[in-house]
Amino acid sequence: MSTPLPSVHEPAASAAPMRLAGPGAGAPRPPLDVLGVVALAATVCLWSAFALSERALASSTLKPADAALIRFGLPVVLLAPALWKRRRQYGGMRPGPAIKIAVGGGVPFYLAVTYGGSWTSAAFVGALVPGLVPLFATLLAARGRRAPKGVQGIGLGLIGLGAVSLVAPEVADVNGRTLTGVGLLLLASGLWALYTVGLRETNLDAVSSTGLLCVPTFAGVAVLVLTGVLPSTVTHAAPHDVLLFLLLQGLGTGVCSGLFYTVAVQRLGSPRCTTVGSLSPVLTAAAAVPLLGEALTPPVMTGTVLIAAGVILANRTAASKGVRRRPVQRAASP
Repeated sequence: MSTPLPSVHEPAASAAPMRLAGPGAGAPRPPLDVLGVVALAATVCLWSAFALSERALASSTLKPADAALIRFGLPVVLLAPALWKRRRQYGGMRPGPAIKIAVGGGVPFYLAVTYGGSWTSAAFVGALVPGLVPLFATLLAARGRRAPKGVQGIGLGLIGLGAVSLVAPEVADVNGRTLTGVGLLLLASGLWALYTVGLRETNLDAVSSTGLLCVPTFAGVAVLVLTGVLPSTVTHAAPHDVLLFLLLQGLGTGVCSGLFYTVAVQRLGSPRCTTVGSLSPVLTAAAAVPLLGEALTPPVMTGTVLIAAGVILANRTAASKGVRRRPVQRAASP
């Protein structure tokens, strides 16, 4: 999932003086950008599709390594000409951010989220992995600063409370398999936060950052498969499973989600996109009921809604103050 995106914070609308409607009262509000809305809706659907496909992998004929080869390999093939033109951008990069990107979003992350999803549920993947990223990213970026307060503090608190609501019933039942899966998903979320921090330390565009993530990850997974460290069944997997992951993860998550989200941010603004994008865990939990036969239990509903609300509050702090900050890069969902 995933490309760096410039976070553009727009001035608060309330800063302008209020005028009465009528002739000469001022310029009319611009119409809603249809292309931006469509791009944002497609992005949210693709984020949910990633979580659903990770859960469905457990019942497919593909192994996690096969899904990783598809997820990271197809973007490399499709974007190869554009990446070649941008090859000089990588020469002046500091090793620290590059390592954070390759480790945080690469092989360790993908294996953690894949095995964690196979032992839990799509709702857990959709809520815990992207939902806890703001919490982990805040901890990584703290470096002795004051603890978040106000709206951001409330948002991070809701995220933590939502995670506890999801996990608590499993702890009560002492389900070792599910608890291991939850631990892997928490690890995946922490790794994705590391990836996000790495992206903020670079000035790469969406295509270049995709290449920085996908090329070394694809190479690493390929080496692990060829040496027998990771099992693979891709050569005799069911064709419909291969096609499904090519469409959902290789093309959908690997290429389209980041590009669509970039279009949405440019046309609708970062605050609106962040707010709507935070609904993806809710969509994932709801879609898992008819598609995967999962139960939408009260703890799942409560935890998912709390995490989504927390992400909205944690990301809307700067926009609500009407402050224009230095543009930073934000990672889309995996």
